[in-house]
Amino acid sequence: MREIKFPKGFVWGTSTASYQIEGAWNEDGKGESVWDAICHTTKIIHNGDTGDIACDHYHRYKEDIKLMKEMNLQAYRFSVSWPRIFPTGKGKINPKGIEFYDNLINELIANDIEPFVTLYHWDLPLELNKIGAWESRVVVDAFVDYAKFMFDHFGDRVKKWITFNEPLVFAVWFHMLGLYGNKDLASGLRTTHLVNVAHAKTIEAYRDSDNSNGIIGTTLNLNSVYPKTDSKLDEEGTLIVDGITNRWFLDPVFKGEYPSDVLALLEKFFNFPSIPDEDLQLMKDNLLDFLGINNYSCTRVNLKRPIKKIGDFYRILLPSKPEKGVEVSDTGWEVYPEGLYDLLKRVDRDYDHPLIYITENGMACKDEKIVNKVVQDDDRLSYLQRYFEAANKAISEGVNLKGYFVWSLMDNFEWIEGYSKRFGIIRVDYETQERMWKKSSLWYRDVIMKNGFNF
Repeated sequence: MREIKFPKGFVWGTSTASYQIEGAWNEDGKGESVWDAICHTTKIIHNGDTGDIACDHYHRYKEDIKLMKEMNLQAYRFSVSWPRIFPTGKGKINPKGIEFYDNLINELIANDIEPFVTLYHWDLPLELNKIGAWESRVVVDAFVDYAKFMFDHFGDRVKKWITFNEPLVFAVWFHMLGLYGNKDLASGLRTTHLVNVAHAKTIEAYRDSDNSNGIIGTTLNLNSVYPKTDSKLDEEGTLIVDGITNRWFLDPVFKGEYPSDVLALLEKFFNFPSIPDEDLQLMKDNLLDFLGINNYSCTRVNLKRPIKKIGDFYRILLPSKPEKGVEVSDTGWEVYPEGLYDLLKRVDRDYDHPLIYITENGMACKDEKIVNKVVQDDDRLSYLQRYFEAANKAISEGVNLKGYFVWSLMDNFEWIEGYSKRFGIIRVDYETQERMWKKSSLWYRDVIMKNGFNF
C-alpha cells in the first residue's frame, strides 16, 4: 500500500454530453438533432431506446449539481445542444435554450464547480444534416457562428472551451457503421478535414472575441496502438492504424498539417482531394491551447494480410475484440492502464509538452448488486484506481496533465447501445429517475478531498 498524491491545483471532475443526459428532446423550442432522427427513424439503437427523456437532466440539473457538490467535484465538463440554441442550426435563436444553459452555468459557479464546455458532442441540428453535414462548408460557417454566440453570451463565466468531442467517432466511425446512410469510409475521412477547418476558425473567433481570457482546445479519443504479434504485417498495420486514428487528428491541431504517410495512403486508396493552402495556413495560425484526451482502452492490431483495397481498412480501423482471458469492461473493451501511461508520454514527447486534460475515462459495468442503497461497482473502482495511478506516473515523469474527468457523472444513453451499458459513477433508475450513489463515487469523493489515494 502506498500513497498516490496529485499536484496542487490538479482539477477533478466528471463529464457528460447533452443528448445522453438532457432529455426534453422537443421542449421549449429545441430543434431536432440528427440523433433524434437516428433514434426515431432507424432500428440501429439497442432495444429501440431513445434520448427523448434520458436522465431528464433538463428538469433535474439542480438535483444533479447538488450531487456534484456532495462529491466534491471541482469541475464539470458538459456539452451544449446546438439545436437547443439554434433550432435549425443557424438564424433564429431559442431564448429558452439560452436560459437553460445560463441557469446551469450559474448554478455550477454558485457551487464552486468550474464549467468546461464542449460546443459539439454529436447532436448536429437535423436541418444542417440535410445539406451535407460536416462535408459542407456552409455547416462549418454555421458552427462558427454558433460558437461566436456562445463566446459572446457565456464567455464571461466560461473560461474552458472545447470545440469538438471525438471527431474520429462522428466523422469516421459513424460513416463506417452507416449511421448517416450508406457505409462510406471515404466520406468520413474527407469530413475530418472540414472539422479541422471548423476547429481552427472557431479558435480564431474565440481569440477575436471580447471574452477571450480563457483557453480553448479540442477533445480527441486516442489509444495507444500495439501490434498483436511481432510480425512485419502487424507492425505495418500498427503504423497505419496509429496514423489514421491518432496522428491524423493530432498533427492538424498541434502542427497545422497532416502526417505525410497517412496523406499518401489516403490519396492512393480513397482519391483524397488536395487540401487548399489557405486551409492549412488557417490551421497553422490557430493552434489549440490544450488537448482533451478521451481514453478507455488500447488498440491491438492483427493485420493478417496486406492492405490492397478499401475494404481492408474496415478490418483494422474499427475496434477489435480482445483475446480470451483478457480483462474487459461490459462494452468488451480491454482494461489496460499502461496504455494511458504510454499515450500521455507519447503526446508529451511528440507534441512539445502540451497542456493536457483527461476529458473522459471510465468503465461500463453491470452494476447489479446494491447494498445499503450503494451500488457495489468494485470493478469500476479498481479500474479507476489503476488508471489514476498510470496518469500519476506520467505526471511524475513530467507530463503536463492538469486534470481528470471521469466518464460519466451518471448512467446515461450510450448511443447505439441505448441504456444497456452503464458508465456512471451515479446510478440512474430510468423508470423513476432516482439517482443512487455507487461505491466508486464515494471513493472518488474521498480522492478529491485528499487529492490522492492509497493504492
